[in-house]
Amino acid sequence: MRGCKNMPDMQIAIAGKKSETKNYTAYVEKCGFTPLVTLNTGDIAHCQGLILPGGGDITPAFFGEKNHGSKNIDTELDILQLQSFDYCLRNRIPVLGICKGIQLINVGLGGSIYQHFPSAERHCCLSGDQYHNTTIQKDSFLYPLYGSHMPVNSAHHQALKELGSGLKAIQWCPEDSCIEALCHESLPLIGVQWHPERLDENRAKTSGEALFSYFASLVQAYA
Repeated sequence: MRGCKNMPDMQIAIAGKKSETKNYTAYVEKCGFTPLVTLNTGDIAHCQGLILPGGGDITPAFFGEKNHGSKNIDTELDILQLQSFDYCLRNRIPVLGICKGIQLINVGLGGSIYQHFPSAERHCCLSGDQYHNTTIQKDSFLYPLYGSHMPVNSAHHQALKELGSGLKAIQWCPEDSCIEALCHESLPLIGVQWHPERLDENRAKTSGEALFSYFASLVQAYA
């Protein structure tokens, strides 16, 4: 992968299930790190970075709501993923959240979620990922990677609502203001609502490699 250097002694944890994280594992390996799929904070303590992967919806009680649109909920998994995130937060370990992962970051810092986004039909997975354009904030980490506009793939019906403490939005869908990426004002936390690990270069006219390379640089800087 362009921009990634071989770091054989460094590990990136992927907080998910092995059967659902093969694409993420492949990306971590391309970046020269050793992937570790785990939900055990004891394992994460020996890693230099964490990826919160995509998945189902987050248990609404974790952001103070009853269920009115959430589905494919796995509360036990949510708890373990939020514990993993909290450990990294307290120990300043870099975190990359993807799709559900960006929502976990937001909820973990006190934010909330649209359980069914008003224009979910533009973003949800139909026969496959949908694609739409986005606008990127000029002074963000994404701007040097992708410029001011970027097509992204989309496979979600939920979206970020109120942002958690210290988080700021840096990428949006111009048609409905859906937040597509965020970062933290002082901690090495970044998240995207789209899926860099399966971004179709022919449709997006770019790839997810630049994002993973940037995250790899964060991991190296904080190691």
